[in-house]
Amino acid sequence: MVETLFEDIFTVTQKDPDGKKFDRVNRIEARSEQFDMYMLLDVNTEIYPMRVKEKFMMVLASTLNLDGTPDTGYFIQGNKKSLADKFEYVMNGKLYRISEEGSGKHVKADIFVSFGGLLMQLRGDPSIAAKFELDQKIFLLIRKV
Repeated sequence: MVETLFEDIFTVTQKDPDGKKFDRVNRIEARSEQFDMYMLLDVNTEIYPMRVKEKFMMVLASTLNLDGTPDTGYFIQGNKKSLADKFEYVMNGKLYRISEEGSGKHVKADIFVSFGGLLMQLRGDPSIAAKFELDQKIFLLIRKV
């Protein structure tokens, strides 16, 4: 079974907090239920529309292979099942920055991933950020709940 890096259910709290920048992309602001994580995520809403107050499950994984083997970087067409089969929206990207801010009990970690120009910022508990590495390949998987 594939081991995920992070998963939680999020609720969209705001759409385009800084105003609409692109025709087919919305930046959503969301808050998670279990880990109280804050997320900013660029989503191609032309193919996957998202609305304020909508709930979705989000998973971050280092591979789509169900047996947990590392991803080769090549797509091989066929009937092979993958983690992506269980989700509606999938993006592949690279973690480009990890940072921490605050002090004491108020320390928050930020994880920044670029999915070919669509960006994600995930902020919260530093223990969650410990699972990630700089320049790590990341798959983001979403399905509405």
